[in-house]
Amino acid sequence: MLFIGICGPSGSGKTTLSEELVRAAGVSSTLIKQDAYYYDFPDCSFDERARMNYDEPGIFDHDLLLGDVSQLLAGRPVTRKSYDFSNYARNDSDELIIPGEVLIVEGIHAFFDDRLCERMFLKLYINVEPDICLLRRINRDIKERERSIDSITRQYLTTVKPMYDAHIRNYIHKADVIVTRGGKNARIVEILAGYLRDALEQKIAQYDAR
Repeated sequence: MLFIGICGPSGSGKTTLSEELVRAAGVSSTLIKQDAYYYDFPDCSFDERARMNYDEPGIFDHDLLLGDVSQLLAGRPVTRKSYDFSNYARNDSDELIIPGEVLIVEGIHAFFDDRLCERMFLKLYINVEPDICLLRRINRDIKERERSIDSITRQYLTTVKPMYDAHIRNYIHKADVIVTRGGKNARIVEILAGYLRDALEQKIAQYDAR
């Protein structure tokens, strides 16, 4: 199995790149979104949860994510983690995630945990202008997360932009490949897909030669 990390600011197109890469590579793949690994705060009220900083590194359960990745890399299934963005609460299920030939983890802090980065075969950082990311985020949050313009604006100014400046933009220095123009950069998708197929073929050949 090849483990790929995809990092970048909110609204940069991480999920799109992940899905396009899986499609183009044409191999069995497992996609995990870091957003599914937010800590749960059941003892807090809805308003308290809504005011939390969901863009800081410490809001994610990095140990749980690392544990699931380790299980998948060892060829063992894990239960699917999920997050309900409209209620700011975990929404895990008993559904099993079965390991594929490629494992992709994408998220704004996918490169935060060095333990995770050390296991990645390839680290991709999506570099997109903040203004474009904001427009994409507004469109996504209204359609998919039932947020208002006021709440999106408040969150962007108080947490999203400050956390981008403090942390996320610096992850570019950990990347093996910097992807421009977002997840629909067809040329880079085809190049990366070809690279993954070649790497998998080499891995299989090495295994058969033993």
